[in-house]
Amino acid sequence: MADKTQQPYVITVGRQFGSGGRELGKALAEKLGINYYDKELLIEAAKKAGVNPEFFEARDERFPTFLHGLFSFSMGVTPMCYYTGSGSITDDGLYKAISDFLLSEAEKKSFVVVGRSADYILRHHPRVANIFVHAPIEECVKRITARADAISPEKAEAMARKTNKWRADYYNFFTDKEWGHATSYDLTIDSSLLPMADNAAIVIDFLRRRGFIN
Repeated sequence: MADKTQQPYVITVGRQFGSGGRELGKALAEKLGINYYDKELLIEAAKKAGVNPEFFEARDERFPTFLHGLFSFSMGVTPMCYYTGSGSITDDGLYKAISDFLLSEAEKKSFVVVGRSADYILRHHPRVANIFVHAPIEECVKRITARADAISPEKAEAMARKTNKWRADYYNFFTDKEWGHATSYDLTIDSSLLPMADNAAIVIDFLRRRGFIN
């Protein structure tokens, strides 16, 4: 479905843990014939920053600890403190590395990106659709337990609530918006109401109506 004659567009996907946001993002990328970034985003940003990707993984979507140096930013402004060199990076440097990578890619190609406050990073891009995927906690628990061996529903729920808190803290810290709030996105989807293929079809129809695709 990809059309090389059209200007690049980006789909950002915020998601509750266990809601199927990653599955939806992958389905959209596959149906549209465009790139998909999730963990892959960290690897590419790490390469550009000259940092071990394992560090990125450990700090991914976590609220800054202030243990890696001072922060030099104000609310809602991309951090200016950058890489520290010698294979290390501050928390705000990590955010800056991801921001630089996304902004660079958005000028060249269309893609789907999951999480990492990408909707805020790309807020000035003229062709971005910001999606948030959620589901009732019991449905999220079902999805988590189905994909993870030997995890109890109680542990799955605790994991979901903890991860959602991490993601909310990260998003709210680096943006001037509220994670999960409808006003922060263009379209919010309860993934439990329809099969994922239908959810993807809704987003694609939304993109078509906005003129992003034919």
